Amino acid sequence: MCLAVPGRVVEIMERDGTRMAVVDFGGVVKDVCLEYLPDLGVGEYAIVHVGFALQRLDEESARKTLDLFAELGLLQEEFGDPWEAAAAAGEPAWGGLEAVEEVAEVAQVGAAGAGHVVREDGQ
Repeated sequence: MCLAVPGRVVEIMERDGTRMAVVDFGGVVKDVCLEYLPDLGVGEYAIVHVGFALQRLDEESARKTLDLFAELGLLQEEFGDPWEAAAAAGEPAWGGLEAVEEVAEVAQVGAAGAGHVVREDGQ
């Protein structure tokens, strides 16, 4: 799921000619692009979606929304560490060695089927 989440601007900087901010989403801190809200300042809140601040938001609305998201577990779902979640579930987040071997086998078959020669070393 990909949510638009309210966050508080902690710091503003310019990176490679782009106005960026460090934004706090109820304890999770991420870099966010501010190009759509060029006058947003430190301490203000904004709705952020896929790394872009899209709309200014008042503090009360932002806090209520963050509290609700946290209560529903949506912040962990949105910002949680997939490696940590997989470890808690008892399985590798990347599918383990079997998945890597399966992908390698499919790649070799695909390359061979396309008229490419696949050597023993996979090249």
